[in-house]
Amino acid sequence: MTELEKWFAGQPELMMFDLDGTLVDSVADVAAAVDRMRREMNLPEPGLDKVRNWVGRGAEALLDKVMADCPGQPALRQEAGERFACAYSEAVHVHSRLFEGVDAALKLFATWCPLVCITNKPWRYTQPLLASLGIDERFALILAGDSLLHKKPHALPVLHTLHHFGVQPQRALMVGDSRNDVIAAHAAGVRCIALTWGYNHGEPIEDCSPDWIVDAFADLL
Repeated sequence: MTELEKWFAGQPELMMFDLDGTLVDSVADVAAAVDRMRREMNLPEPGLDKVRNWVGRGAEALLDKVMADCPGQPALRQEAGERFACAYSEAVHVHSRLFEGVDAALKLFATWCPLVCITNKPWRYTQPLLASLGIDERFALILAGDSLLHKKPHALPVLHTLHHFGVQPQRALMVGDSRNDVIAAHAAGVRCIALTWGYNHGEPIEDCSPDWIVDAFADLL
Protein backbone atom coordinates (compact mmCIF):
# COMPACT_ATOMS: atom_id res chain seq x y z
CA MET A 1 0.00 0.00 0.00
CA THR A 2 1.40 3.40 -1.00
CA GLU A 3 1.45 6.49 1.21
CA LEU A 4 -1.32 7.99 -0.91
CA GLU A 5 -3.54 4.97 -0.35
CA LYS A 6 -2.90 5.19 3.39
CA TRP A 7 -3.63 8.91 3.55
CA PHE A 8 -6.75 8.95 1.41
CA ALA A 9 -8.03 5.38 1.74
CA GLY A 10 -7.70 5.30 -2.03
CA GLN A 11 -7.01 8.42 -4.08
CA PRO A 12 -7.02 12.17 -3.36
CA GLU A 13 -9.94 14.29 -4.53
CA LEU A 14 -7.69 17.13 -5.66
CA MET A 15 -4.00 17.36 -6.61
CA MET A 16 -2.04 20.62 -6.80
CA PHE A 17 1.37 20.92 -8.46
CA ASP A 18 4.11 23.51 -8.46
CA LEU A 19 5.63 24.18 -11.90
CA ASP A 20 9.32 25.13 -11.99
CA GLY A 21 11.50 22.47 -10.41
CA THR A 22 8.52 20.15 -9.95
CA LEU A 23 7.03 19.45 -13.36
CA VAL A 24 9.46 21.37 -15.54
CA ASP A 25 13.22 21.88 -15.53
CA SER A 26 13.08 25.49 -16.70
CA VAL A 27 16.09 27.08 -15.04
CA ALA A 28 18.28 27.03 -18.16
CA ASP A 29 15.88 29.33 -20.02
CA VAL A 30 15.47 31.61 -17.00
CA ALA A 31 19.25 31.82 -16.58
CA ALA A 32 19.73 32.55 -20.27
CA ALA A 33 17.26 35.44 -20.05
CA VAL A 34 18.97 36.79 -16.92
CA ASP A 35 22.39 36.58 -18.56
CA ARG A 36 21.11 38.31 -21.71
CA MET A 37 19.59 41.11 -19.63
CA ARG A 38 22.79 41.64 -17.65
CA ARG A 39 24.91 41.48 -20.79
CA GLU A 40 22.77 44.14 -22.49
CA MET A 41 23.27 46.34 -19.41
CA ASN A 42 27.05 45.78 -19.40
CA LEU A 43 26.85 43.95 -16.07
CA PRO A 44 28.47 40.62 -15.11
CA GLU A 45 26.39 37.55 -15.96
CA PRO A 46 25.58 35.34 -12.92
CA GLY A 47 25.22 32.11 -14.89
CA LEU A 48 23.15 28.97 -14.45
CA ASP A 49 24.42 27.78 -11.06
CA LYS A 50 23.61 31.02 -9.26
CA VAL A 51 20.24 31.50 -10.96
CA ARG A 52 19.24 27.94 -10.03
CA ASN A 53 19.25 28.98 -6.36
CA TRP A 54 17.26 32.16 -7.04
CA VAL A 55 14.22 30.83 -8.90
CA GLY A 56 10.92 29.81 -7.34
CA ARG A 57 9.80 32.93 -5.51
CA GLY A 58 8.44 34.85 -8.49
CA ALA A 59 9.86 37.34 -10.99
CA GLU A 60 10.25 40.25 -8.56
CA ALA A 61 12.14 38.15 -6.02
CA LEU A 62 14.36 36.85 -8.82
CA LEU A 63 15.16 40.40 -9.89
CA ASP A 64 15.97 41.30 -6.29
CA LYS A 65 18.69 38.65 -6.34
CA VAL A 66 19.86 39.39 -9.87
CA MET A 67 20.25 43.13 -9.19
CA ALA A 68 21.51 42.89 -5.60
CA ASP A 69 24.84 44.35 -6.74
CA CYS A 70 23.09 47.56 -7.87
CA PRO A 71 21.18 48.75 -4.76
CA GLY A 72 19.35 52.05 -4.55
CA GLN A 73 19.03 52.48 -8.33
CA PRO A 74 15.30 52.25 -9.16
CA ALA A 75 15.73 53.29 -12.78
CA LEU A 76 18.31 50.56 -13.31
CA ARG A 77 16.05 48.04 -11.59
CA GLN A 78 13.15 49.01 -13.85
CA GLU A 79 15.33 48.66 -16.92
CA ALA A 80 16.45 45.23 -15.72
CA GLY A 81 12.85 44.12 -15.29
CA GLU A 82 11.88 45.28 -18.75
CA ARG A 83 14.89 43.67 -20.40
CA PHE A 84 14.39 40.39 -18.54
CA ALA A 85 10.70 40.29 -19.48
CA CYS A 86 11.57 40.79 -23.13
CA ALA A 87 14.33 38.18 -23.12
CA TYR A 88 12.34 35.51 -21.29
CA SER A 89 9.12 36.09 -23.25
CA GLU A 90 11.05 35.47 -26.46
CA ALA A 91 12.63 32.23 -25.20
CA VAL A 92 10.40 30.72 -22.52
CA HIS A 93 10.77 27.23 -24.01
CA VAL A 94 14.14 26.66 -25.62
CA HIS A 95 15.84 24.33 -23.16
CA SER A 96 12.95 23.75 -20.72
CA ARG A 97 11.70 20.17 -20.50
CA LEU A 98 9.40 18.01 -18.43
CA PHE A 99 11.12 15.99 -15.75
CA GLU A 100 11.20 12.25 -16.31
CA GLY A 101 7.88 10.56 -15.64
CA VAL A 102 5.83 13.76 -15.45
CA ASP A 103 3.79 13.24 -18.61
CA ALA A 104 2.72 9.69 -17.72
CA ALA A 105 2.03 10.64 -14.11
CA LEU A 106 -0.21 13.58 -15.04
CA LYS A 107 -2.17 11.39 -17.45
CA LEU A 108 -2.85 8.91 -14.66
CA PHE A 109 -3.56 11.50 -11.97
CA ALA A 110 -6.10 13.19 -14.24
CA THR A 111 -8.17 10.00 -14.12
CA TRP A 112 -8.25 10.26 -10.31
CA CYS A 113 -9.24 13.87 -9.68
CA PRO A 114 -8.91 17.48 -10.89
CA LEU A 115 -5.32 18.67 -11.31
CA VAL A 116 -4.24 22.23 -10.55
CA CYS A 117 -0.99 24.05 -11.31
CA ILE A 118 -0.01 26.63 -8.68
CA THR A 119 3.12 28.56 -9.56
CA ASN A 120 4.79 31.82 -8.56
CA LYS A 121 5.76 32.39 -12.20
CA PRO A 122 3.77 35.28 -13.76
CA TRP A 123 0.92 34.32 -16.09
CA ARG A 124 2.64 35.87 -19.12
CA TYR A 125 5.27 33.11 -18.88
CA THR A 126 3.22 30.32 -17.28
CA GLN A 127 0.58 29.81 -19.94
CA PRO A 128 2.96 29.81 -22.94
CA LEU A 129 5.33 27.41 -21.19
CA LEU A 130 2.59 24.93 -20.25
CA ALA A 131 1.13 25.13 -23.75
CA SER A 132 4.48 24.63 -25.48
CA LEU A 133 5.11 21.56 -23.33
CA GLY A 134 1.67 20.20 -24.22
CA ILE A 135 0.36 19.89 -20.66
CA ASP A 136 -1.80 23.00 -20.26
CA GLU A 137 -5.03 21.09 -20.89
CA ARG A 138 -4.21 18.57 -18.17
CA PHE A 139 -5.08 21.18 -15.55
CA ALA A 140 -8.59 22.08 -14.49
CA LEU A 141 -7.20 25.32 -13.01
CA ILE A 142 -3.93 27.23 -13.39
CA LEU A 143 -2.93 29.85 -10.82
CA ALA A 144 0.09 31.98 -11.65
CA GLY A 145 2.03 34.23 -9.32
CA ASP A 146 -0.09 37.22 -10.31
CA SER A 147 -3.48 35.46 -10.43
CA LEU A 148 -4.39 36.30 -6.82
CA LEU A 149 -3.52 38.93 -4.21
CA HIS A 150 -0.92 36.63 -2.63
CA LYS A 151 1.33 33.87 -3.93
CA LYS A 152 3.14 31.01 -2.20
CA PRO A 153 4.28 30.70 0.58
CA HIS A 154 0.99 32.40 1.47
CA ALA A 155 -1.84 29.88 1.84
CA LEU A 156 -4.23 31.85 -0.39
CA PRO A 157 -3.59 29.97 -3.67
CA VAL A 158 -4.18 26.63 -1.94
CA LEU A 159 -7.23 27.87 -0.03
CA HIS A 160 -8.65 29.40 -3.21
CA THR A 161 -8.24 26.08 -5.00
CA LEU A 162 -9.90 24.11 -2.21
CA HIS A 163 -12.86 26.50 -2.23
CA HIS A 164 -13.08 26.47 -6.03
CA PHE A 165 -13.46 22.68 -6.14
CA GLY A 166 -15.30 22.28 -2.84
CA VAL A 167 -12.70 19.87 -1.45
CA GLN A 168 -11.73 19.54 2.21
CA PRO A 169 -8.01 20.03 3.00
CA GLN A 170 -7.56 16.47 4.26
CA ARG A 171 -8.75 15.15 0.88
CA ALA A 172 -6.28 17.23 -1.15
CA LEU A 173 -2.57 17.00 -1.91
CA MET A 174 0.20 19.42 -2.88
CA VAL A 175 3.26 18.29 -4.83
CA GLY A 176 6.24 20.64 -4.98
CA ASP A 177 9.97 21.05 -4.68
CA SER A 178 10.48 23.96 -2.30
CA ARG A 179 9.87 25.46 1.11
CA ASN A 180 7.24 27.74 -0.42
CA ASP A 181 5.15 24.74 -1.47
CA VAL A 182 5.38 23.06 1.93
CA ILE A 183 4.55 26.21 3.88
CA ALA A 184 1.58 27.12 1.66
CA ALA A 185 0.15 23.60 1.78
CA HIS A 186 0.55 23.13 5.53
CA ALA A 187 -0.89 26.58 6.25
CA ALA A 188 -4.02 25.45 4.41
CA GLY A 189 -4.13 22.09 6.19
CA VAL A 190 -3.03 20.13 3.12
CA ARG A 191 -0.38 17.41 2.99
CA CYS A 192 2.65 18.14 0.83
CA ILE A 193 4.88 15.74 -1.06
CA ALA A 194 8.33 17.15 -1.86
CA LEU A 195 10.54 16.11 -4.74
CA THR A 196 14.30 15.79 -4.42
CA TRP A 197 15.23 17.07 -7.88
CA GLY A 198 13.90 20.61 -7.60
CA TYR A 199 15.56 23.94 -6.88
CA ASN A 200 14.46 24.91 -3.32
CA HIS A 201 16.74 27.95 -3.24
CA GLY A 202 19.78 25.80 -2.44
CA GLU A 203 18.30 24.29 0.75
CA PRO A 204 17.94 20.53 1.40
CA ILE A 205 14.26 19.73 0.96
CA GLU A 206 14.39 17.59 4.11
CA ASP A 207 14.79 20.77 6.17
CA CYS A 208 11.34 21.92 5.06
CA SER A 209 9.47 19.08 6.82
CA PRO A 210 7.24 17.86 3.98
CA ASP A 211 4.92 14.94 4.67
CA TRP A 212 6.72 12.66 2.22
CA ILE A 213 9.84 12.98 0.07
CA VAL A 214 10.12 11.11 -3.23
CA ASP A 215 12.92 10.68 -5.75
CA ALA A 216 10.73 10.08 -8.81
CA PHE A 217 7.18 10.59 -9.98
CA ALA A 218 6.97 6.83 -10.35
CA ASP A 219 7.09 6.61 -6.54
CA LEU A 220 3.64 8.22 -6.44
CA LEU A 221 1.98 5.73 -8.76
